[in-house]
Amino acid sequence: MEWPGGSGRRWRTRPPTPRSKPLLYLLLSLPFFLLLFLYLSPFATFSSPPLPSASLCSRLSLSDERFLWYAPHSGFTNQVSELKNALLIGAILNRSVIVPPVLDHHAVALGSCPKFRVTSPATLRAAVWDHIMELVRDQRYVSIADIVDISSVSASMVRTIDFRVFASIWCGRDMKKACFSSMCCSLSTMRHISDLSDQCRYLISGLAPISSTRTCIYPVEDDCRTTVWMYQQHSDKELDSFQPDESLKKKKNISYVRTRKDVYQSLGPGTVPDRAAILAFGTVFSAPYRGSQSYIDIHASSSDLKIKHLIKKIEFLPFASEIMQAGRKFALENMKGPFLCAQLRLLDGQFKNHWKGTFSALKDKLKSLNQGNTKSGTIDIFIMTDLPRENWTKTYLDEIDREKKYKVYTLDERDDLVVGAANGVMKAELGIKSGFLPRNLVVHGSQESCARGSYLPDVLLYVEESVCSCASLGFVGTAGSTIAESIELMRKNNVCDL
Repeated sequence: MEWPGGSGRRWRTRPPTPRSKPLLYLLLSLPFFLLLFLYLSPFATFSSPPLPSASLCSRLSLSDERFLWYAPHSGFTNQVSELKNALLIGAILNRSVIVPPVLDHHAVALGSCPKFRVTSPATLRAAVWDHIMELVRDQRYVSIADIVDISSVSASMVRTIDFRVFASIWCGRDMKKACFSSMCCSLSTMRHISDLSDQCRYLISGLAPISSTRTCIYPVEDDCRTTVWMYQQHSDKELDSFQPDESLKKKKNISYVRTRKDVYQSLGPGTVPDRAAILAFGTVFSAPYRGSQSYIDIHASSSDLKIKHLIKKIEFLPFASEIMQAGRKFALENMKGPFLCAQLRLLDGQFKNHWKGTFSALKDKLKSLNQGNTKSGTIDIFIMTDLPRENWTKTYLDEIDREKKYKVYTLDERDDLVVGAANGVMKAELGIKSGFLPRNLVVHGSQESCARGSYLPDVLLYVEESVCSCASLGFVGTAGSTIAESIELMRKNNVCDL
């Protein structure tokens, strides 16, 4: 062989025997294949951007991971409810649930299932993706698993992955602005593959035709107008008990028929959706309505013992320990004894027109406590409300605050205890740690590479709920409020031990 720039051979070697040639080729090619694997594997620590012009689908094809994505909406308590349903479906279908951030209150709206007026799954998924990107840009990203501790189920019962991890590895999205501590920063400073964020949005939203991506991403377009998902209830393809009545059909000119479908038989092994690397739902929110469920009806009657156990575990998912400890500390250091908690939702949605009824329940409770108060001491009351304290003037809250026999306590997002809890949540990185991570991730000690800014997550509501879980004189909640339901569940599970 002529060597460039020379006139002789590069070297002379003894010709190998025919038997040894295949072995020699194999040995020489091993380093090449090893480098190729590290280059292509989505779980490797990238030394150079792999697949610079590849599509999302080709990247997914290189991994045997199977994901479940869903589009949360509305307030925080509804988002927690959707997370629970997603964990259930993920366990049934053996898929890793992509855990989203906490969305701004009502940033994404579903509509009304009972009225058959809802946002389509594709539109909902696109809206959620856009809002998540807004949270990243504004450095306001907080995983819902940073706030709610899912480690008891994600460790053994269902696999999860933080959205930041998914977006970094498979979409090539730079997520540094969504990170606040070392582990997430280390992940986000890995050498990135080419950014396919727009393609991820387009495909995961379901804006692409299903036929072109069915082995990559399968968007579930069945929503609460047509479908109730259930599991092992021997009613697959049967009509649900709740259907639109004739007057609604005529008034809205609709022809929907709600059918009960087994989620495993429709989306599990042997089906077209099961071949896809990502199964993308719209909302997975559900609520009781007229003897049925609006969308998800997977309950403990299932014969699957693993799912029965998971249902029991996710019935109550506690807040992160940093939040629970802050609530307990406030109760111990301020009230220092028995106290009443009142959760009064006065400004949002339907509640702003029902002040009289909301205050009436509190009046009745205080009357009862006063009758049983044989000692002449004051009654401590912790009040959590969306009505700012400066606007209490001429309301029943102002009367209570002025009354000497009551001592009123409140919390503010600027209080040191709340700020401390927010810092603790960021440092704990529970959302990242509760899901699976890439192999060879090296966690650096510094955070220089992450632009943290001055943002702290808003944990006031969660700390307030934790305080109310400690109220030994009782709890008064706003009728119809999911926040009140959350507090009742915390109290039922005795999460506060004073």
